[in-house]
Amino acid sequence: MSGSFVVVGIGADGWDGLTRRAQTELAGAQIILGSHRQLDLLPDLPARREPWSSPMSAHLNHVLTDGHDGVRHVLASGDPMFHGIGTTIVRAVGADRVRVLPAVSSAALACARLGWDLSEVRVVSLVTHDVATLADELDDGRDLLILSRGADTPSQVAKLLADNGYGWSSMTVLEQLGGDSETVVRGVARTWAEPPGDPLNIVAVGCVGPGRSRAPGRPDDAYENDGQITKQPIRALTVSALAPVRRQLLWDIGSGSGSIAIEWLRTEPTGRAVAFERSSDRRDRLQDNAVHHGVHERLTVLGAAPQECAAAPDPDAVFIGGGLDRELLSRVWELIPPGGRLVANAVTLETQALLSEWFANHGGTLRRHSVETAAPLGTMTTWRPALPIVQWVVDRP
Repeated sequence: MSGSFVVVGIGADGWDGLTRRAQTELAGAQIILGSHRQLDLLPDLPARREPWSSPMSAHLNHVLTDGHDGVRHVLASGDPMFHGIGTTIVRAVGADRVRVLPAVSSAALACARLGWDLSEVRVVSLVTHDVATLADELDDGRDLLILSRGADTPSQVAKLLADNGYGWSSMTVLEQLGGDSETVVRGVARTWAEPPGDPLNIVAVGCVGPGRSRAPGRPDDAYENDGQITKQPIRALTVSALAPVRRQLLWDIGSGSGSIAIEWLRTEPTGRAVAFERSSDRRDRLQDNAVHHGVHERLTVLGAAPQECAAAPDPDAVFIGGGLDRELLSRVWELIPPGGRLVANAVTLETQALLSEWFANHGGTLRRHSVETAAPLGTMTTWRPALPIVQWVVDRP
């Protein structure tokens, strides 16, 4: 394929807001692709206009792979490389076949209106993501800019904020930013009752609610569970031992409530995880926990390991919490790529002996963790010990 693309960012201010260079590009174009709204912003030009059909992803994929050898111009909202179609096109065909002429991004315009420092604001796109993913971003005092999917997004955001204890958060909805019809609506999440407005909007949220650390070791009651859960202190040690790194994939075997996978994903927002759990009831509960914590789009839930392991991509790290035995450990060890990390926890004497044997053969680090918690004893207080955990941590040579 020898065709190339020119991606032109355009704002709500339309043709008049474009730079002279962008206007010249579009004036000399043969084919211009864009949404109906974007194409309607252009004056009468000689180019053939091609609006995106639904679903847009299928239409775009056809455009990127149809073997066209000319130059096609594509309209994008604001900055095409900021949560935009420009990034998608570059990833598909390579930067050498794409020229990008950006306009001011919606995030920059919103911060200009609000007086916010863009470098300190977290931008979250709900254009292609479920609103529940926003739960992973909530923290007291944090400023969020939310790129909306449509007119209903602000009310969905308000409900999610209220349901998660952030009802007093401020909300500002900015519609048609930079255009003649620009509108700003302000309110508070818990009392938000505004009707749906313009579908082209961005939601600014000033979070007011509980502080939420990304460090591992959330309270046990943050997860629905039937008792099969790695308890808070051991969970913190386990996720730390797994050492999440950018864009890594975790296998969480015998996942139970999913607490290890969920905290891996919360610790490293670019990470992914596959949870293996034989019980269908626990799989359902695990999925609900992932939605509650806003990480469900980065988590895949499968059945029992090692039977289901062939359906998962190769892992960067593996945790074995439930179902540990010699067969499982042997099969999983063979599947870990060189340099991958394994962390296994054992409670019973038999599984602890198994880890001791593998430690002797393969090295790594073997530790015994014992945790005691203060609890009432009659009218006084004593220490209540939990079952000790033997943890083996090893990197595959």
